[in-house]
Amino acid sequence: MKSGTATKQVKVGLSSCGVAVGGRGVYDALAAKLKGMDVELEPTGCLGMCYKEPLVEVSLSENQHFIYGDVTPERVDRIIDEHIVHGRPITDWLLTTKSSGFGKSDYFTGQTRIVLRNCGVINPESIDDYIAAGGYGAIEKALAGMSPEEVIEVIEESGLRGRGGAGFSTGLKWGFTRAVEGSQKYIICNANEGDPGAFVDRAILESDPHSIVEGMLIAGYAIGASQGIIYIRAEYPMAARRIELAISQAKERGFLGTSILRSRFAFDLKIRVGAGAYVCGEETSQMMSIEGKRGTPRSKPPLPAQSGLWGKPTSTNNVETLANIAWIITNGAHAYNRLGTETSKGTKVFALSGKVARGGLVEVPMGMTIRKVVFDVCGGTASTLPLKAVQIGGPHGGCIPASLIDSQLDCDSLHSIGLSMGKGGILVMDESTCMVDLAKYFLSYSQGESCGKCVPCRIGSKRMLEIFERITRGEGRDGDLELIEEVATSMAGASLCGLGQTIPNPTLSSLRYFRDEYEAHIKDKRCPAKKCKALISYEVLPDNCTGCGLCVGYCPTGAIGGWEIESEICTRCGLCMEVCENNAITVSHKEGGDG
Repeated sequence: MKSGTATKQVKVGLSSCGVAVGGRGVYDALAAKLKGMDVELEPTGCLGMCYKEPLVEVSLSENQHFIYGDVTPERVDRIIDEHIVHGRPITDWLLTTKSSGFGKSDYFTGQTRIVLRNCGVINPESIDDYIAAGGYGAIEKALAGMSPEEVIEVIEESGLRGRGGAGFSTGLKWGFTRAVEGSQKYIICNANEGDPGAFVDRAILESDPHSIVEGMLIAGYAIGASQGIIYIRAEYPMAARRIELAISQAKERGFLGTSILRSRFAFDLKIRVGAGAYVCGEETSQMMSIEGKRGTPRSKPPLPAQSGLWGKPTSTNNVETLANIAWIITNGAHAYNRLGTETSKGTKVFALSGKVARGGLVEVPMGMTIRKVVFDVCGGTASTLPLKAVQIGGPHGGCIPASLIDSQLDCDSLHSIGLSMGKGGILVMDESTCMVDLAKYFLSYSQGESCGKCVPCRIGSKRMLEIFERITRGEGRDGDLELIEEVATSMAGASLCGLGQTIPNPTLSSLRYFRDEYEAHIKDKRCPAKKCKALISYEVLPDNCTGCGLCVGYCPTGAIGGWEIESEICTRCGLCMEVCENNAITVSHKEGGDG
């Protein structure tokens, strides 16, 4: 209900994270209750505070912004009556306040929002909101007063490196493609984000889709491309719908098509929806998929800048990389490269998940320590247990112990401790995590995503997984760890594309820092974290048990009788421990294990 002159405004976060926990119901309840009132109600995107969705922002004037978390339809009446009508914020429900688009809370302290500048601030389905925030000013600046070479020079001087994982200079990549002769060139936006625990690209596409359209416009102008393609995974329906709407709106306003902004530049955008193959995040596999072929990697050379999509010069950039472009052109290279470290400039968006108190998205200058991000920004572990490890870079990243969390988050610092930044996923683990089981999970995921084209990846990942399965069943043998390392090293050196080359990373890094856990599984047939089901058993503590029978009712196999749990038929599902209100169920090492 947009009055156009309303001074009071209410925004509801309706990205996937908000919708998944009831944001639509909150929005509908607000719409019904605010009907007839001089209040503007709008959807917005992801502010990054996913751990407190659904979020509702109430603005009574231009300089007063209050954000409520965990809002339900039942809370709407009180928010309207006390805050919107009578101007009294409900402090018990208040999450944070914000001014000029940035929150004043621990979560936002230390953040520098460039990529996320509009996320959770504007209506992602309104081109007018994007333009009011300065949108499409950068492409206008480029077309009016900069040559393509000057655009490339600014991007190169900014120090922007690709945010898809490889970390290659964006300016250099554009320059290579620009230099190749060809009347037809392509720019591809890689939105095939598939890492478990990574949701940076999804949030940007859902919350600020026009920034990607404008970034691709500038990239197309710089390299001499007239066609752009956004390759997005089918599992992101909201992101696909919003970027499609943004393209339609941009065409209506003359930002796409021929004679853009009365210049000689012509550019069009299309969307291609992928079937969800992880390997299609690799640029040559993605091009094969766009061409209608099976998504498998091509040998290099030739490089895509020379012969890419349909044999034409092509540049591929990921979503986060493109979301930086308009800001850099508008504010200049120095405004960007003054942030970060000597070799890793600017900011990076990280997706925090796992055993973390405040999970969601944060954008910080390159070089901030892992400790500051995990503890100062995101509140440390969600449990009372100490931090055990951090996994960075998704299924192809690496694990480090808590002793190394003062390491900096930049490309070179992470590389020095055996990690890669990847897509920016950070998985936080406390002492309840089994590092062997975690490495097995990531290996299982990656093995299932292998395209099967090359032998090292196809066979190597399968053999490694077989060894892991034996170890976690308590059937590990002497020499298994050395065999794992041998196969992993061979895979990394001989696989055709980045998928197979990086599958061993979680295994090798966890072996490097948590070898004692592997040895406990093999030599002692014991899981120190008490997670591997074949190596643990559940027991009733008679002194704590009140005989309420709740655990008996929930047990799916009928394994509980009296104060005994029959280990032979217990599936170790953990339901009995979850429902017990008296802490009368405990997990112990399986009989026969050492300690």
